[in-house]
Amino acid sequence: MSTSASQISERDLAVDVPSSDVPMQYFESEGGISLRGFYELWVYRHLVWMLVVRDVKVRYRQTAVGVAWAVLQPALLMLVFNIFFQLLGRQPSEGNVPYVVTFLCGYLPWQLLASTLGAATQSLVAHQNLISKVYFPRAVLPISATVGGLIDFCIACVLLLGLMVWYGVVPPVQIILLPLFVLLSLLISIGAGLWLSALNALYRDIGYVVPFILQVGFFISPVIYETDQLIPGQYRSIYALNPMVGVLEGVRWCILGHAAPTLSSMVISFVTLGLLLVGGMIYFRQIERQVVDRI
Repeated sequence: MSTSASQISERDLAVDVPSSDVPMQYFESEGGISLRGFYELWVYRHLVWMLVVRDVKVRYRQTAVGVAWAVLQPALLMLVFNIFFQLLGRQPSEGNVPYVVTFLCGYLPWQLLASTLGAATQSLVAHQNLISKVYFPRAVLPISATVGGLIDFCIACVLLLGLMVWYGVVPPVQIILLPLFVLLSLLISIGAGLWLSALNALYRDIGYVVPFILQVGFFISPVIYETDQLIPGQYRSIYALNPMVGVLEGVRWCILGHAAPTLSSMVISFVTLGLLLVGGMIYFRQIERQVVDRI
């Protein structure tokens, strides 16, 4: 089967649907979230996986290094920021763990968000030929773009694991909670991706704005520094409105045993995440019917 999005056939999208003789009742809220919408996503789950595999193949096709780019990018940035802070004579992290390890613990979850959010934003526009020809739940596209970034994240974690072994960094027992914070990062990306993909289908300006937002977010999130080292205590509640703050602090707590995220910052992050995700689902469902005509 060809890996081109425009050549995905109706047979590829075919699913086993319940017989019309079996009565089914759907309950749909006025806001656009419905049991039917979740049911359709489950029925088309094979399409999500097919798009994920295709995107990964296309991304590294005809590259000399291949999937190693998932490791090279964080490795190069790690070296740049390590040299930069050494020249400044300041360490923006706790001193008992090498900065390169602390940096990767913050950068890898952020890279997961940034790469998936950029792909999710362009997902509807990139598949406009497919959308205009065949019916399937449009939310499959931003979701598959988000899940695809998880593969690069797992590959890049090999670099982090190698550095931890090299420097003798032993993770604490709370390492078992790490998948929870990775999941939170994916949910943030899905929520924001639903918003931005729908907006980008209507207004192409969004595609130009998102890279700038991600650049700003890189520096206002504790990626290259730790919250306790640079953010004054009186501003941390406001700072926690950025849902990635709780995620990055949680990842460092799980892997390095640094200070655990405060209860207040986690509550604020969870509330912000909930609003982002639910709001994105509602808005996407409202725009979904207009996508074919407007895209």
